[in-house]
Amino acid sequence: MDTKELLKKVRKIEIKTRGISNHIFSGEYHSVFKGRGMSFSEVREYQYGDDVRNIDWNVTARLNTPYVKIFEEERELTVILMIDVSASLRFGSRQQFKKDLITEVSAVLAFSAISNNDKVGVIFFSDRIEKFIPPKKGRFHILRIIRELIELKPEGTGSELGVALEFFNSIIKKRSILFILSDFFTDNYSDSLSIAARKHDVVGIQVIDPAEIKLPRAGLIPAWDPEQGKAFWLDSSSRKVRRKMREHYLRYEDYFRRSFARNGKDTVQLKTNEPYVKELLRMFKKREHA
Repeated sequence: MDTKELLKKVRKIEIKTRGISNHIFSGEYHSVFKGRGMSFSEVREYQYGDDVRNIDWNVTARLNTPYVKIFEEERELTVILMIDVSASLRFGSRQQFKKDLITEVSAVLAFSAISNNDKVGVIFFSDRIEKFIPPKKGRFHILRIIRELIELKPEGTGSELGVALEFFNSIIKKRSILFILSDFFTDNYSDSLSIAARKHDVVGIQVIDPAEIKLPRAGLIPAWDPEQGKAFWLDSSSRKVRRKMREHYLRYEDYFRRSFARNGKDTVQLKTNEPYVKELLRMFKKREHA
């Protein structure tokens, strides 16, 4: 892709996703995530009705009068997009590839964040860390992220979310909002997720194609295993083949759901053949009333 074509594609994504963010998601993002981050402000004498959990026992002991800690909303949050760029994301049976949907949703979340004066950083991962973009503010920073989403050519083919979470846990010290965007065809990340979940607000956004959930009966169809780099013929009329594909999906789906539920973290599933706005709004509304 030459520079002119790349810039044209970046601009097209910006126009669409920024419009969606400004008109739909910015208010939802603010109401859901602002106020979740609280920082210490001062202490004052205890008043009737104060939460006893906020009592500052050191000050109370020193002055022999109960004092409580006062917290205020953090005005600036850090958003980290953890984006799966493994080969399985270059699949789509109908309208678009999973990679294209992830690009668009990532851009919407990024524009929602900067419109609320938050910093945005990105961790691109496959079976290794492909690229890390430290958190910053501003439109030009978001455009750089979109360019990387379009142009990045990963070295790895597989997907190891555990590796990405270990990297995140080691490098991001300030409490952050972590959006993980992946098809979650990976496992062995539950422990790393638990560590991240203790400190950070984590949301799992699963992007899936309907053919991965239920393979349609279409006879012999040419298929490609992107992670193995091999072409093969798939007999979709075979009940055994369809059952095997279904079991493959359910195995990872179950691990994904259980891992996030165990840590009390939200998930949302987006399909390549359905509009994503409604599902994201439903997730935001659910969090708002939680």
